[in-house]
Amino acid sequence: MNVVAIVQVRTGSTRLPAKILEDIMGKTMLWHFFERIKKSKLINKIVIATTTKERDNVVVEFAKENSFEFYRGSEDDVLDRFYQTARIHKADPVVRVTPDCPLIDPQIVDEVIKQFLESNYDYICNTYSMEGKPVYPPGFDVEIFSYGALEKAWRGAKDLLEREHVTLYFRRHPELFKIGSVGPKEDLSHIKLDVDYARDLKFVREIYKRLHKEGEIFYLEDILNLLKKYPALMDINKK
Repeated sequence: MNVVAIVQVRTGSTRLPAKILEDIMGKTMLWHFFERIKKSKLINKIVIATTTKERDNVVVEFAKENSFEFYRGSEDDVLDRFYQTARIHKADPVVRVTPDCPLIDPQIVDEVIKQFLESNYDYICNTYSMEGKPVYPPGFDVEIFSYGALEKAWRGAKDLLEREHVTLYFRRHPELFKIGSVGPKEDLSHIKLDVDYARDLKFVREIYKRLHKEGEIFYLEDILNLLKKYPALMDINKK
């Protein structure tokens, strides 16, 4: 087993341009994401998969400065970028996490990995349920799949959306893959903790302002306790 987390990173986001470089408590959103994902105990290697666009040179500089390996590929065919990264680094299984999740919880990451390693699933996720189970909030997204499943998707996906969204082919073709999900006891999908828009970033900054401590990370449980104490915070990005 070579559990490799592949992080697709680009600065060309359309809804909130260059959001990964936005400041949170004096550091970029990208920095916070990697500080959290590095706390996983079950990931063997973290690799950045970025694009060949000149504007993403800043991503490569970040990778070099922080000693992460990286691969540069197509901006639009993200499935190919992902597959080539996995092939080069002999990843099996592959963990997919994204840096628009600056609150990602390494304990939940390990929970999803553990479930995969102890099962015979091809693909497991935690924020999308094929089985009607409760799911984690957007922003705690973890997907894990075998290299064989990734290669099958890479060969089979023809639709532009399936090439852009790495795991869409799995969900569209449940007849080809054994799919599972990992979730909490209660559904938390109504709490939006990823960053797509300026209001999401504002919400995340408010959480960091209250929970961040230098040299430490906080977890989903801490966030839920904070939101129970200050429920009005969720009004920031409610719409």
